[in-house]
Amino acid sequence: MAIHKSCESVTRRDCLRLGLGALIGGGLVDALRLRGQAAVAGARPTSCILIWMDGGPSHYETFDPKPDAPAEIRGQFGTIETAVPGVRFSKHVKRLAAIADKLAIVRSIRHEQGNHGAGNHYMMTGAPPRIPVGCGAFVSFHPSLGSVAAYERGTKGGLPPYFTMPSMSRSGGPNFLGARYAPFVLADNPSSTEFRVRDVALPRGLKDERFDARRDLRTRVDRFQRIADKAAGDPVNALDDYYEQGYNLVSSAEAQRAFNIQSEPDTVRDAYGRNAFGQRCLLARRLVEAGVPFITLNEGGWDHHTSLFDSFDKRFPAFEASIAALIQDLDARGLLDSTLVVALGEFGRTPKINKDAGRDHWSNAMSVLFAGCGTPGGQVVGATDKKGYSAVERILSPENFASTIYMKLGIDPGKIYYNPNGRPAHLVSDPNPIAELMG
Repeated sequence: MAIHKSCESVTRRDCLRLGLGALIGGGLVDALRLRGQAAVAGARPTSCILIWMDGGPSHYETFDPKPDAPAEIRGQFGTIETAVPGVRFSKHVKRLAAIADKLAIVRSIRHEQGNHGAGNHYMMTGAPPRIPVGCGAFVSFHPSLGSVAAYERGTKGGLPPYFTMPSMSRSGGPNFLGARYAPFVLADNPSSTEFRVRDVALPRGLKDERFDARRDLRTRVDRFQRIADKAAGDPVNALDDYYEQGYNLVSSAEAQRAFNIQSEPDTVRDAYGRNAFGQRCLLARRLVEAGVPFITLNEGGWDHHTSLFDSFDKRFPAFEASIAALIQDLDARGLLDSTLVVALGEFGRTPKINKDAGRDHWSNAMSVLFAGCGTPGGQVVGATDKKGYSAVERILSPENFASTIYMKLGIDPGKIYYNPNGRPAHLVSDPNPIAELMG
C-alpha cells in the first residue's frame, strides 16, 4: 500500500498519534436550521462520506480551471465541458463532469491558514487553531466533524458511529468529547483478496462461549481493581471504551455484513475500481447502508510542490472515477437523498507554477465538491478571479463549510458544548451554512 507524504514528510500513519492525546486539550441561519431540523424529523437518518485529499489539491487542475490565464498559471491541462452548460472542469475530471447535474461545486471558500497543520484543523473542525501551529503539526483544539457526528448521532447494531480509512487525519480526533468518539480506524486494504477487518471476527479456535466467559471475567476483575466512577480524562476509561467497542464489533451481525465486501457483485466492484481507494468508497457505501453517520476517506498525496501534471496524469482519472461511481451507486440505491458526499483538502494551490512543475500552498482559493443529502445539483457557488488568485464572489469560510455539514446531519451548528473544566465552546462560531446547498 502506498505511503503518501506531505512536504513535511508526514505520513498517514503519523496521524494515529492523535488518538488519546487529543482528550485534554438570527435570521437566515435560524430559518435554515429550522427547515433542516424539520426535514430530518421523520426522515431517513442522514450520513456523510468525507473524502479528504490531504496535502491540498489544486483547484486549477480539478474544478476551477483558468483556460484564458497565461501559460504559467493555466498549466498544461485543457478543459472539458460538463453536463451543466457553461461549467467546465479540468481535463481529467471526466466522470464527474458527466454527472455535474448531481454536483454542487463551491469555488469560493478561503481562509488564512496556509500550512498543512493549521489548514487541516480549520477545515476538519470549523474552528481555527487557537495558537500558531507549524506545517507538520498534529493539533486538536476542537472536536472534529466526525467526532461531533458520533457524539450527536451515535449508531446501532454494534458499529461505531465514526469510521476513517485507512488512517485518521491529523485533526480528525474528538478532543474534549473523549475517546468514545474517536474514529474507528480501518487500515486494512479492501481491494486485497485477503481483506479481513481486524477485531470484527473471533480469533480462530475461540468459540462464542469462551469469548463471552473471558469478557465476563475481565469485567468482574475490573470491579475489584478500580472504582466505577473515574475521572472523565482517565486513559483507563478510554481503554474500557475501546474494549467495549471491540466486543460489540465481534458480536454484531450488522458489522459482519457491512464488512463483507466480497458479497458485492463483480460488476459493482469493477465500477468502483479495483484499487484501494475505489474499494474504500464501496465499503463506505456499505457502512452508510448499515447506519453509520460519518465516514472519512483520508487520501494523502495531494501536496504537489513538484511534478504536479505527471502525478495528476497517473492518479486522478481513476480517483475521480471512483468518486463518480460512489455518487451514482448511492443515487441508484435511493441513498443519495440521505447521504452527503464531500471532497476537499485543506487549501488550494498557488496560481503560478513553480520551477519544479508544481504548485505551492495557497489558502486564498480552493474548490469543494458536494453531492447528495438534498444538495441542489448542477450549480457552482462563488467564484475566483480570472487568474484564480482569490475568491472574489460569494466568499465563504471554513465555518460556513462545517455548518453546512452539521445541518445536513441534523445537528445544530449553533450549539454550545462544555469541556470537562466547564468552559463553554461554540460548536461553530459562525453557524451560517452555505444557503445555496441547503435546498
